[in-house]
Order: sequence, then structure tokens, then C-alpha cells
Amino acid sequence: MLNRLVRGLERLFFAHRAIVLGVIGLFTIAMAVFAVQLRMDAGFEKQMPIGHEYIQTFQKYRNDLLGANRITVVVRARHGSIWTKEGLMRLYEVTQAVTYLPNVDRIGVQSLWTPNAYVNEITDEGFRAEPIISGNVTPDLLTPEIVKKIRRATTLGGYVGTLVSHNEDSAMITAELNERDRTGKVLDYVTFNHLLEAKIRKPFEDAGYEVQIIGFAKQIGDIADGAKAVLGFCAIALLLTALAVYWYCHSVRFTVLLIACSLTSLVWQFGTLKLLGFGLDPLAVLVPFLVFAIGVSHGVQQVNFIVREIAHGRSSFDAARQSFSGLLIPGVLALITAFVSFITLLLIPIPMVRELAITASLGVAYKIVTNLILLPVAASCFNFSKTYADASLKRAQQRAKPLRVLARVAEPKYAAFTLALTVVIFGLAAWQSRDRVIGTLQPGAPELRADARFNRDATSITHNYDMGLDWLTVALESNGKACDNPAVGLYEDDFAAAMRTEPGVVSVQSYASMLRAYNQGYNEDYPKMNVIPIDPENYGAISVDVARVKGFMKGDCSMTAVHLFLADHKATTINRILDDVKQYRASHMFPGITLRLAAGNAGVLAATNDEVAKSELPMMLYVYAAILILVFLAYRDWRAMLACCVPLSVATFIGYWFMKALPIGLTVATLPVMVLAVGIGVDYAFYIYNRLQVHLASGQHIVKAVQHAMLEVGVATIFTAITLAIGVATWSFSALKFQADMGKLLAFMFLVNLLMAMTALPALASVLERWFPRSKPARAPGLFSH
Repeated sequence: MLNRLVRGLERLFFAHRAIVLGVIGLFTIAMAVFAVQLRMDAGFEKQMPIGHEYIQTFQKYRNDLLGANRITVVVRARHGSIWTKEGLMRLYEVTQAVTYLPNVDRIGVQSLWTPNAYVNEITDEGFRAEPIISGNVTPDLLTPEIVKKIRRATTLGGYVGTLVSHNEDSAMITAELNERDRTGKVLDYVTFNHLLEAKIRKPFEDAGYEVQIIGFAKQIGDIADGAKAVLGFCAIALLLTALAVYWYCHSVRFTVLLIACSLTSLVWQFGTLKLLGFGLDPLAVLVPFLVFAIGVSHGVQQVNFIVREIAHGRSSFDAARQSFSGLLIPGVLALITAFVSFITLLLIPIPMVRELAITASLGVAYKIVTNLILLPVAASCFNFSKTYADASLKRAQQRAKPLRVLARVAEPKYAAFTLALTVVIFGLAAWQSRDRVIGTLQPGAPELRADARFNRDATSITHNYDMGLDWLTVALESNGKACDNPAVGLYEDDFAAAMRTEPGVVSVQSYASMLRAYNQGYNEDYPKMNVIPIDPENYGAISVDVARVKGFMKGDCSMTAVHLFLADHKATTINRILDDVKQYRASHMFPGITLRLAAGNAGVLAATNDEVAKSELPMMLYVYAAILILVFLAYRDWRAMLACCVPLSVATFIGYWFMKALPIGLTVATLPVMVLAVGIGVDYAFYIYNRLQVHLASGQHIVKAVQHAMLEVGVATIFTAITLAIGVATWSFSALKFQADMGKLLAFMFLVNLLMAMTALPALASVLERWFPRSKPARAPGLFSH
């Protein structure tokens, strides 16, 4: 039945070549119109796992807590301190500019110049909160005496280390961003980043003052700007691939045809994304090249098959038909496997990852048409002479001479040794990768290099301010009793004290600490009164004052907050703090109080890491289950299932070991690369085993069958892996660290999958054939002439 289907498709496509090419050409032109309209699209909420416990906490109290999506701007005097008329004037100007940026929550903007930065004072009339800078003070009225007064108020208010740096050479402005404006339009982070540069940095940074900017909007904008350079590196990789393909086949027509067919699917992919209403996320900008790499892998096999058929005396037309029939089954198997690999990313309930899954899956699905149908049909329209084919075959035979030695891996003694070595390597890789980290491993923005402006700003701010740039918020739910039950404040105070000593916690701010501060202020600033008041009336009165400050409690007293400011957002730091909170929650249970995790930007990162960790194993199991099912349907042989999957599994664990050694954490950016590695590895395995099965079906001994299979497709496989590895290795020079890391990881995975396919696969196939002899001859997987 399978043979009849392939034969029918062959007759259909090659009998109506003009129609097939015309329809594909018109479709490509139509999709190109939409493809050129595709734009970068990033979003904070797109990175939040849907339904996760931490995200539920974040969303439930997002209007009551510190916003996780905010920008921080620091004005730093290059010489002297910020306590000058010029310094405070510059701070005022920048505060105003930040306040009137689009999507900024103006009420939430805070700096020395905003009314929500105040100092608690004890007067004859009692406790009073006054703004650090009085409302009747304007920049032009600043005098040395007023500046001294502002400086004294800042110190008394405890803002040194929060709104002013410890060395007092800079001051901070914080602003929360709304993901959507009043019309419901989503914030364009790429455009917003350009506004930050044009309206904040450029006008106010000069020889006297430096402007430092950090935050998600700035980070993702810098990544998006760097992603534009990705296109340049992809162009270099494309050029290197084209030159390598020409070196391999010595034909301009084949080179152009292969590259054009691989690029055609990208046009379809981009056009479809636009029609579906998606953009291209900066963190997924490498996915199209990964899909292109898959296309090159299949295209080289097609060219190799066509040239071999022409050299055996067939016309270009017949050779192309044979290539279509001979490679349709292994090609479809490999592409369906890659499709399943990417579509399993939908298991991760993160909108950005799901968009990435759709993006990659579309590209892989289109490869079935562009590389398995379009390429051989288009190639049949050209006339390649037998002289050219003979010369190509001669070159291939010369290049394949070393493979005669490698093919001896199927001989009994070498097969046993190779298999034993593979088992040892697998065990070592599995052991070494057992504690690999899921999440980021570097401080700052891990997608950017350490010397990037964003990371330099982040490092400077972290060193000069007490408030870490990453914070984890723990919500204490008390059923509305927080305002009239001192036990709630005492419990929270104990929890905050316990967390304050944990490694990685820079500082702690909480409802309980606010109660302490206000109680001390109400009692003439007497230090011994820096405690939680136990008198219910006094406690309730102070809680009313705390409720006026955003970020520490819910208005109905049902929730109070503890903000843990962290040294960084490395996965190891966040996970350690989360474990400490969970341990405290389990060992200090209190009736009526629930410790609920977690808000803050660290809470969002923790939720993302948690979903990646939970989804990774099921996702990989689904991928391998798909491979096993497809191999069984194609070959109806359990030996084939083991021979194709075992080397792939070894390569995957070696890849995890490599990630740990670099180090590269498993994140939403690196996970698709590991999935792609499975897809590329399947390509190698299917093409080699496919030819092996053909020769076994013709009655050849396993050793001879391995030799013939490797001589026929081995050179093309090696060439593809090395070409793609060299192309992506150029990414190591990218300004984006995550692209550089992806280049190293991809190059390594291309080569390790090649090594496994060329050694472990034939060795395992040989051992299985000898240990478990067939009762019936092997089945040919499709229509083959050789």
C-alpha cells in the first residue's frame, strides 16, 4: 500500500510539473507579500506560564504589589555627588521625561521629586509624613540650603541605598509599565526601547552625567536590536552553506536550487505567521535558521541521490523521479519527527514558547513540500549530463574512501567495542548531566554579553544600591485579619527575619518592617520602639497608615507582602530562596495564615523555570515515542527502532553534558535547540538506516549492507553536518550572548549526532542482526532501484 501511494504521488507530480511549479510559485509570491510585513514582537506577559501557582499569585495581587514589569533609571554624576543644584535639576528633568513616557503608570513613578517619596517626621502635633522635596520647591529655586535640607530628609527617610546610591553620586527613578494602554493596544517593546534611548538617555547623558537604564522593557529591546544583527550572521551562514554546497556538487544550478527551496519554506513560514497574527519574538529569531538547516540537510540528500542515479545511466528526469520515490519515506519520517519534536513545545504553557512551537512546526511542515517535492520536481526540469554525473560520482567515491575504514564498525569485534564504548559514554553523560540547571546561570541579562551596556548598568546599580534589581514577593493571606490581629504582623516579622539571613537575599521590605518603622516614628523615634505593636488598637491604626503605601498590603487587609530583594536572578539563587520559603512554610504553620508564592520578576522567572523543568521529560518522551512509532510503521522491525533511537538518546545526553560544562542553562531559548538536535539526528539516522534496510532486503550480509549504505549517503551526511556546524559556529562572534551560546551548542550537536549516526547506529544494527537473526528477509521501505 505504501509503495502504491508513493508511486501514485510520483506520477501525479512529475506528470504535471508545470502546474506543480506554477502553483508553488504563485503561493510563494502571495506569502512573500505577508512575510515582508512580519515584525519583531515581544511581551512581558507572553513569558508568564499560564495557570502556574506563582503566576496566579502575581495576577491576583498585581494591583496591590510592586509591579514586576518596571524600568529603573539612574542619573549618576560623573564627577562629585548628586547633591548639587545641577544634579537635582537633571534628576527632575529625567523624572518628568520618564513620567510622560507611553504606558508608564504615572502614579507609580518614584524618585526624590515625586510625592510618594516622603520622610516620617515627629512634630509637636504627632507623626507626620512629608515629601522629601516639598511641593513648593521647583528646580530653579534650589539653593545650597535647600539641597542640604533635601539631603538630610533623604537620609532620615532611609532612602540612601534605595533612591540614592550609597556613595551619593547618583539617584534612582522607578516606573511601572502597563502591558496595554487605555485602548487595549499592547506595548511595542522594541519601539519603547528606542524611546528610552531617544527621550531619556540621549537628551540627558553628557560629559557631566550618565544615565543608566534597566528593566524588562530595556532588556528585551536591546535583545531585539541585537537580533537584527542575527540576520547578518544568518546571511554569513547562508553564504558559507552555499559555497560548501557548490564545492560538494560543483553545480551552480544544484546550489541555487537547494538554497532556494530551503528559503522558500521560510517565506511561507513568515507569511503564515503574519496571517495568524503573530510576530517574531526576539528570543525565537534563531528558529527560522534552524528550520533552514533542516532543509539543507534534506536538500543535500536529494542532490546526492539525483547525481548517483544520473551516473548510473538514468536521465535527469528519471533520476529526479527516483530521488523523489527513494527519499520520500525517510524524508517524511524525519520531518514528521522534527514536526512532532517542535509541536511538543506546546506542552509548556508559556505563550512565547507556544508561538515558537507554532513558528518552528510550520517551517518543518512546509519542508515536506519544498524539499521533498519542489526540489526533485524542479531538478527534473534541468538537463544534467552523464559526464557531469560521472565526474561527481568519481569525486564522491574519492571522498568516500575513508568511509570504507569507518564502515568496518559493523564487523563483529569493532561493533562490540563501539557499542561498549557508547554505553560507557552514555552512562558518563547521564551522570554528568544529572544536576544540570534549568534557568539562567549568569547575573544580569543572560541573553546579552557581560560588557553590554544593559549589563554594565545593571552591575553598577546592584553595587551601589541596597535594593536588588530582582525581587521575590511572598504574599501572606490572612482572611482580612491583617489589620486587627497583631499575631499576623508578628508571624510576618519572624518570617522576614529568617529570610533576611539567607544567602542571596540583599534586603527585605515587608508590611511588618513598615509597622516597625511607623511604630518607632509614633513614639518619638525611640529605637526600642522599632517593634511590632501588640496593642490591637495601636496596631490597627498603624496598619491604616501602611495601607496608603502601595506594594505592602491589600486594602481589605486580606493580604500583606514580604519583598525579598535578591543579589541576582540566577536559577540557583531563585531556587535556593524558594526552597527556604517552602521549608519555612512547612515548619512554621500558623492557623489562619497562608504563605503564598510568588510575585515579583523573580517569581515570574521561577514559574517559567518550573514549567520548563516539568515539561522537559514528558516532551522528550513524546518525541521519542513518535520516533519509535514512525520507525515501526516504516520498517515493521523493532531492530530499526532501537538502531535509530539509541544513538539519538546518547547524543541528547552528551548535549546536556556540554550545556553543563559551558555553562548554559536549559531555558525557553535553549530548549528548542535541544529539540532541533533530535530532529537533525533523526535525519542522519533515517537516511543511513533507510539505505541499510534496502541492502538488507536485497539479501546482503549486515557488514556489506552497512558498507554500501555508508558509501552511498555517508559523504552527504558528513558534509551536511560539518557545513551546518561551521555556519552556526560563526555565531560565536555575535553581540548577543544567547546567539553565541546557541551557535556553540548547535555546532556541537550537529557533530555529535553525526558521530553517533556514523558509529553507534551501524554498530548497534550489526549486533542486533547477529544476536537476533531475522526469520524473514528484511522489508524494503519503499521504491528503490538500487
